[in-house]
Formats: sequence, C-alpha cells, structure tokens
Amino acid sequence: MNQYHDIEVIINNKRYTLSGYESEEYLHKIASYINGKHTEFRNKDAYKFLDSDLKNILMQINIADDYYKMKDRLQELEKEDEQKSNEIFDLKHELVAAQEKLSSTQKEVEELKKELYETQRKMVRLETERNDIRR
Repeated sequence: MNQYHDIEVIINNKRYTLSGYESEEYLHKIASYINGKHTEFRNKDAYKFLDSDLKNILMQINIADDYYKMKDRLQELEKEDEQKSNEIFDLKHELVAAQEKLSSTQKEVEELKKELYETQRKMVRLETERNDIRR
C-alpha cells in the first residue's frame, strides 16, 4: 500500500495541509495548479470587484471546465488510438496477404524457371538430333 503523506502548501497566500496517498510531488502539483488559477483570475480586472462567494464559485466553475475539457480530449485521443489500432491491424493483415502473394508468386517464378530450363534443354536436344539427322 502507498504511504500516506501530509504536506504543507501555500494556496492563494494561505497555508494549508494536503493529505493523501499520492506522492508529495503530485500534491505539490495540485497546489501549483490551484495557485495558477488564482493568479489567472487575480489578473482580471472584473474579478477584483466580486465578493468572495462569487470568486469561489467562478474558480470552481473554471476548474470543472478544465476537467471536462481534458476528459473530452482524453476521449478523443482514445478514439484516435482505437482508430489507429484498427488501421494498424488492417495494414498488418494486408501485409500478411501481400507476403503470402509474394511467396506464391516466387514459387510460381521458380516453377516457370524450371519449366524454361527444361524447355531449353529439350530445344537443345532436339536441335542436336536434327543436326545429327541432317549429317
């Protein structure tokens, strides 16, 4: 089981203790994300004049928006991954079929070479016989 961590972080200029089984690095990353959101909102002029309840709800809405956009993006990427996997499967299937056709064609070429060789031998033999008959 993972180790339980308690770490102190500063979010929006206030000290908090974050706890969880996630790594300390991960918990710091979460605090950093929240601080980034606070900074983003603080830099907007209209945000400065809102009461704290409205600021909090806007922050929550914004974080939820980020979450759902990332979730949608993940689904898109999973669909793309599945499509690419299907394309790879189809290409592998085509490759196997092409390799089988190549192998079959190579066997046919070998058989035709043998047939040509036998025909050439027969022609030489027949020409030799014809020359012998003429003499």
